[in-house]
Amino acid sequence: MRRVGIVDTTFARHDMARAAVNELKQLCSVKFVRRTVPGIKDLPVEVKRLLEEGCDIVMAFGMPGAAPIDKQCAHEASLGLISAQLLTNKHVIEVFVFEDEARSEKELAELAEKRAREHARNVYSLLFKPEELTKLAGTGQREGGPDVGPLGR
Repeated sequence: MRRVGIVDTTFARHDMARAAVNELKQLCSVKFVRRTVPGIKDLPVEVKRLLEEGCDIVMAFGMPGAAPIDKQCAHEASLGLISAQLLTNKHVIEVFVFEDEARSEKELAELAEKRAREHARNVYSLLFKPEELTKLAGTGQREGGPDVGPLGR
């Protein structure tokens, strides 16, 4: 059975991991291994640990604040997640929602929920139906927001 790692933070203001797990449970049967760390820069080591311990793929959830230092920390965490992928030859699906992506807390919660669920569908495709992603190449898909479509249309 495939193993999906889920790593989230206590810093986040929405439980995106719950949404992703619920979405994946509707799509397939996988074993989940969930870990929670304090902050976004703690994600890479826990992600790498899960990949080395047998997870086929890991979803990393974070909700950086709107301040410049929060964006810098998110960038640093992203670099760590990329390194974990390269060191293990396995996918890490980064699911970050920045607090300034929405105008209200309600919109932010809706965005976080939708982005988590759409990325969970990407995990499903990567694990079980990679050809489905190939069909979507160049179509301007955007997780959490409206798709923008291909150029020239």
